[in-house]
Amino acid sequence: MSVRAVRGATRLAADDAVEMAEAVVELVSAMLSRNDLAPDDLISAIFTATPDLHSAFPAAAARGIGLGAVPLICAQELEVVGALTRVVRVMLHAESTRTLAQVQHVYLRGAEVLRQDLAQ
Repeated sequence: MSVRAVRGATRLAADDAVEMAEAVVELVSAMLSRNDLAPDDLISAIFTATPDLHSAFPAAAARGIGLGAVPLICAQELEVVGALTRVVRVMLHAESTRTLAQVQHVYLRGAEVLRQDLAQ
């Protein structure tokens, strides 16, 4: 078994706490499902949000779907001119039998443009 990082991102239509929760739950659930991961496989998760999102902590939504025992942290994404707005990014660290090539990274709700080489 190896430690793997699974990347993901989603984009919100507006800075809204309810939409934040829905988008994060959708994203993290897809990341777990597509990589055959359970909460017990997770080591930690890092969430970032662009500076225009401040209505809620992305990690709070993840706790609501069974990740309460997983160390989670939020940070602010760099503010870069021309960067995509209203984006939440996630990096899950997990124990997995998958190879690096088998890891499926997940980009939703318009965030696919961030990494077209990785988006599935």
